[in-house]
Amino acid sequence: MLLTITTTLSPATDLGFLLHKHPDRVQVFEQSFGTAHVFYPDASEGLCTAALLLDVDAVRLARTKGKSTPDFTLGQYVNDRPYAASSLLASAMAGVFRTAMRGRCDARPHLASAPIPLRLELPALPCRGGPEAARRLFEPLGWTVDARPVPLDERFADWGDSRYVALTLTGDVRLADALNHLYVLLPVLDDAKHYWIAPDEVDKLIRAGDGWLAAHPERAHVTRRYLANRRGLVRTALSRLAVADDGPEDGLERDPIDEEPPAPESTPPESVPEGTPPEPTPPEPTPPDPAVSEPAVPGATVSGPAVPEPGSPEAEPGSEPEPGTEAAAPPVPLAERRAQAVVEVLHAERAQSVIDLGCGTGKLLTRLLRDRSFQRIAGTDVSHRAMTIAARRLRPAPGDLAPRLELFQGALTYTDERFRGYDAAVLMEVVEHVDPPRLPAVERVVFGDARPRVVIVTTPNREHNVRYEGLGAGAMRHPDHRFEWTRAEFRDWAGRAAAAYGYQVRHVAVGEDDPEVGPPTQMGVFTR
Repeated sequence: MLLTITTTLSPATDLGFLLHKHPDRVQVFEQSFGTAHVFYPDASEGLCTAALLLDVDAVRLARTKGKSTPDFTLGQYVNDRPYAASSLLASAMAGVFRTAMRGRCDARPHLASAPIPLRLELPALPCRGGPEAARRLFEPLGWTVDARPVPLDERFADWGDSRYVALTLTGDVRLADALNHLYVLLPVLDDAKHYWIAPDEVDKLIRAGDGWLAAHPERAHVTRRYLANRRGLVRTALSRLAVADDGPEDGLERDPIDEEPPAPESTPPESVPEGTPPEPTPPEPTPPDPAVSEPAVPGATVSGPAVPEPGSPEAEPGSEPEPGTEAAAPPVPLAERRAQAVVEVLHAERAQSVIDLGCGTGKLLTRLLRDRSFQRIAGTDVSHRAMTIAARRLRPAPGDLAPRLELFQGALTYTDERFRGYDAAVLMEVVEHVDPPRLPAVERVVFGDARPRVVIVTTPNREHNVRYEGLGAGAMRHPDHRFEWTRAEFRDWAGRAAAAYGYQVRHVAVGEDDPEVGPPTQMGVFTR
């Protein structure tokens, strides 16, 4: 299994600095499934080629087989793994070129951060979908793609082509990006990983795809294949990628994970090899929501995930309802529950004019515009990019609702007369993007200067994060979050802010109010 990396950089031997591998040495790295060798077939001032040769030990690989491996055949010994690029090569890259993939090079930092001329060659790559699939995945990343089918047998042309391609990528690309492109896309094209898919694979995907995957036109396809169609992990990864694609230019843009934690898998992730179907299990009834101690808004607390309808793509064995019963409705995304809870509070408080402070790309504004009871609506955000997207999304039809809506750019840390004069202000998933030392400035602007009659603040509940598959211990729901409050911390902040500026505050649970860790979203309703 071979990968070569060639550059015509001047001097080309600087490739050794970027890869942290000396051109004059052959280096050997033991892997759990074989041995990786790094060497330089060419190393001159004008051209330098680094090669990664992976020698797979078929016997060692067979000893790590999963439950679904057919012991009664020679398939575990006679296969293409020693010869064709796959997740095995991607794993070897992660171990051998770890520092290079992170973009670090203390000796040549200017080269590590800049595009350089590169040619990557893989003589045998399993490519489900043929050459067109390789072009569809690599060309949007700036590569010129040469993917040539490998014939089954050159002596017998009538047999046609195999499922392998000889792949050559050329372009001016940052070396760290090039390595991460391969790390993610090799197992995607092969569509078969050699190891079990655990929740930490989401973090690996987001880390390796940083800066390119969120904007990739095939990101959903890449995510599904990379995560072996594990539904819970795919949902989490796509939510985090959607955030990155709609990303902020600063800390006040926000859009956290908008998925409820998926229902538990029938078998723990660490014990399910790739390709193993879930064990059929009888459906469990959805428990009723526990009572909410604080004053709640009707509809703000919604029951847990529903059972998918039989025959739907989401349905799994054992998920069908009992005969004679009706299938539950599909679960409502948390983003919808949160927006609906905000709108219901606005109705309960009889607000006719509303300003969305930190409106992002206008998701809440879209809902407010559909409701004719709101006679005056405004949206503001510090991000110019976000406001541009919001303006495009909310462009009215001729004679439509344009007179009710005003959009403008502004920062919540500075007083602005345009914030004044509204019945209600909404900060939906905003405060957690503000650096803690700047929170007092936001409080003065919103509660002290703008002083609407009602202020609605929603923010993630940190305690609930343990219910999300793919979130490691201590991780937050969005890479731009400066903090995430527990329920006690949010109540403490809300109580102090309300007392300082003459407001009263009540708390509302949004989403399923878990008896142990509380709801996924917590809401504070401040009334002056």
